[in-house]
Amino acid sequence: MKGPLSIRMKIVRVGVVQATPALFDQEKSVDRVIDWIQKGAQAGCQLLLFPESFIPCYPRGLTFDAVVGRRTDKGRSLWLDYWTSSIEVESPGIARIGEAVRKAGVMVALGITEKDPIGGSLHCTLLYFGRDGSVLGKHRKLKPTGLERYIWGESDGRSLVSYDTELGRIGGLICWENYMPLARTALYQKGVEIYLAPTADARESWQSTMQHIALEGRCFVLASNQFVRKSDYPDRYAEELQNESDIMSPGGSVIISPMGEVLAGPLWNEEGLLTADLDFSVLVKSKLDFDCVGHYARHDVFQLTVVNQPETLKVH
Repeated sequence: MKGPLSIRMKIVRVGVVQATPALFDQEKSVDRVIDWIQKGAQAGCQLLLFPESFIPCYPRGLTFDAVVGRRTDKGRSLWLDYWTSSIEVESPGIARIGEAVRKAGVMVALGITEKDPIGGSLHCTLLYFGRDGSVLGKHRKLKPTGLERYIWGESDGRSLVSYDTELGRIGGLICWENYMPLARTALYQKGVEIYLAPTADARESWQSTMQHIALEGRCFVLASNQFVRKSDYPDRYAEELQNESDIMSPGGSVIISPMGEVLAGPLWNEEGLLTADLDFSVLVKSKLDFDCVGHYARHDVFQLTVVNQPETLKVH
């Protein structure tokens, strides 16, 4: 069968990586990304999602010695450590990952802490690679949460990107951005079919959020988190983390269908690769009784304008 109907009836194999980065070590974290890309390719994945800030890590449990109205040399030294191990998009490490992507022939979405080459700010970024290894673009977190605002900058509408690929329309938000109804709607309006949600939230309640988004957006949802133990941190942070649990991030990665069915996971307390075959006929059938940007949208009542959001990029 050929034509639009056959496109909508396709099966796409996706993978969600739940793994431990080499915390505060950019080069070794890049090595681990490449290793998981190879594992994903061996598992037949066409799209692979990594967790939030997999390079160099999500600095869970660290305070950067910050209180309102005071910064210290100790906190600045920790910041320097984190900044040094973070990564620029135009860098040898990203080039190495791009080459691994090209060899594997797998689309990849990778969570990084991105170092701004001008100035020095850091951003929590979701970086997209095409199957040819090229960097398609990036989404920077719109609103870092809590103390994240101290270490990461904000983004704007230009970062709400989506891609029309042979696998489907792909886009995503990072961690608690997924609690922002208008940010979600900005992606739904682009027709997102595979919704990516890299996170650092390992609470069981996160599963309900992911299921809600799948049902609300009538899209496949891929959620990826790190598995991190206190022992994975460099020894220099042992004292600051002494009151933390041995398992600091148990994971909870999951893949969910447009009807809210759990297709893989959730995975807890270990590293692993979740895979699922996404049946796009389910996506189409799910629109029968609910379509948040179609017959349920009520454009005569509601309108959403997103400032500077780019058009969906067509990727061949």
